Amino acid sequence: MAPLGGAPRLVLLFSGKRKSGKDFVTGELQSRLGADLCAILRLSGPLKEQYAQVDGGCVMSGGLGEPTPELAAGVMCFGQDHGLDFQKLLDASDYKEAYRSDMIRWGEEKRRADPGFFCRKIVEGVSQPIWLVSDTRRRSDVQWFQEAFGAVTQTVRVVASEQSRRQRGWVFTPGVDDAESECGLDDFGNFDWVVENHGDQQRLEEQVENLLEFVRSRL
Repeated sequence: MAPLGGAPRLVLLFSGKRKSGKDFVTGELQSRLGADLCAILRLSGPLKEQYAQVDGGCVMSGGLGEPTPELAAGVMCFGQDHGLDFQKLLDASDYKEAYRSDMIRWGEEKRRADPGFFCRKIVEGVSQPIWLVSDTRRRSDVQWFQEAFGAVTQTVRVVASEQSRRQRGWVFTPGVDDAESECGLDDFGNFDWVVENHGDQQRLEEQVENLLEFVRSRL
């Protein structure tokens, strides 16, 4: 499903472990390219928004009071109201971490019912020519974008040592760090790009500049 603004010139699918620096790298790219040319798309965005919107124990769509037919088919109802803050769920805060396990379980229910549900949501109405999908987690995500946008789709893996990730606040959490949302692309194979983010700022800068040069060649 192409966005209303037309097909993108380049789609970069970023993946990596928690605290590897995916958001930092995509943020740097957008900052240098400009938000008018480059859009950061989060697969977790519609998941968090719909998980956060609750009425009577059921996740609702977009806060409109009634679930859409598409959402209703796969929605998971909870026994208590969540009443969560959508914006806080989007960042890397402790607030998000407190609800991560529940969001993962709810998201898996949605994907089992419709593997492309969240992918279709995030491309709606995007007009910029460069798309950075900052949280690609599953083979089904990669497959959807490759089938929808073909050769303009490339994969980017951000890697960091466990020591570096711990220094950024990572702590192994059972049910999160061993779930498909963290491990689904561990054996993906050959990524088009690998960005090493072990704490060497000069090395990271070189890699970001190389990626920027490639992106600009597609404009």
